Amino acid sequence: MNHSYRWVIVAAGALMTCVALGAMFSLAIFLEPMSIDTGWSRAGISSAMTLNFLVMGLGGFAWGSIYDRVGARPVVLAGAVLLGLALVVASRANSLLVFQLSYGVIVGLAASAFFAPMIALTTAWFDTNRSLAVSLVSAGMGVAPMTISPFARWLISAYDWRTAMFDIGVMAWVLLLPVVLLVRQPPSAVVASDGSVPSPATDDPGMSVGQALRSPQFLVLGTTFFACCAAHSGPIFHMVSYAMACGVAPMAAVSIYSVEGLAGLGGRLLYGVLGDRLGVKPVLITGLAIQAAVIAAYLAVGQLEQFYILAVIFGATYGGVMPLYAVLAREYFGPRIIGTVFGAATMLSSLGMSFGPLAGGMIYDAYASYSWLFIGSALVGLGAAGIAIAFPPQPSRQRLQMA
Repeated sequence: MNHSYRWVIVAAGALMTCVALGAMFSLAIFLEPMSIDTGWSRAGISSAMTLNFLVMGLGGFAWGSIYDRVGARPVVLAGAVLLGLALVVASRANSLLVFQLSYGVIVGLAASAFFAPMIALTTAWFDTNRSLAVSLVSAGMGVAPMTISPFARWLISAYDWRTAMFDIGVMAWVLLLPVVLLVRQPPSAVVASDGSVPSPATDDPGMSVGQALRSPQFLVLGTTFFACCAAHSGPIFHMVSYAMACGVAPMAAVSIYSVEGLAGLGGRLLYGVLGDRLGVKPVLITGLAIQAAVIAAYLAVGQLEQFYILAVIFGATYGGVMPLYAVLAREYFGPRIIGTVFGAATMLSSLGMSFGPLAGGMIYDAYASYSWLFIGSALVGLGAAGIAIAFPPQPSRQRLQMA
């Protein structure tokens, strides 16, 4: 393997996150047709997404720990198998409980096998341009609304929601299983005979996972990540339904979701470059403040063109800030325990993400309006920006403060 193979890792990671997270977030497209066809409440269906994020959080921590021991390939292979299986089973669910367990639990477990491990693997391959590389991997999440979501909407229109979900599950197998073979550890992190993935001694100051998770650096990192995701999860998941409630046609409403994804792709590139040049902390704080302002601005829109304008800013912002947490984790804690530490941070972010879909569904069921969802999300977003200000400088890891 030569040095350029690291860009193959980036491409593989981007495809995996696109398919896995795209399949998971496509539940927003299935929400209305499922509710009409089955009679299940929006809150009940949305709770599957809440389960997704809860399980994804726990799974990210577990998969990150496994990554630190055996490397990325076994982890993403398990995720690919589980993802297709979960979607196929969910497409045949005849009760809300079965759907919640198959889609909410297994899809969440599968999706968590890609994000944290592939991000951790990417940080191990890159010493320069790390923010950009991590942003490109996570760009798969931005591509998903432009690919998986419109594809799901087309399948639902042409057939029905069950056929659409089944086909997406089979597609996940077809796309992901071959790509798993491209996933490799960097040459400096050869898997040892006992299954561990050692790091160079100069990169290991002896910090344990417990010490890292109790440090002030991780406390701020995890809390900011949690609040950031709690702020944008509800508006993202319910955006299509909100636009339709404002009078936007169904396919046009899905296009708003796609515009957010396209903007997120550009935002990841922009914020990745800015993070490398200006420093991660100021870029992150600025992005979080913009995110909160745009969420509040959605309360004042009603026309498709207005939705598009805000979708560009909102998508670029939440898409751009997400990869920066991984870069901070790598710079604070180094490569030896990055899988476990970033997995723990991802777990907190997933807990934050779990609030929005369920809260939005409950608010709509109670008031037939999403206004309180956007008001609450904007306030939480401001809180995330405030917490991020407390990020300490990025000293050498030998000088990290311990709680």
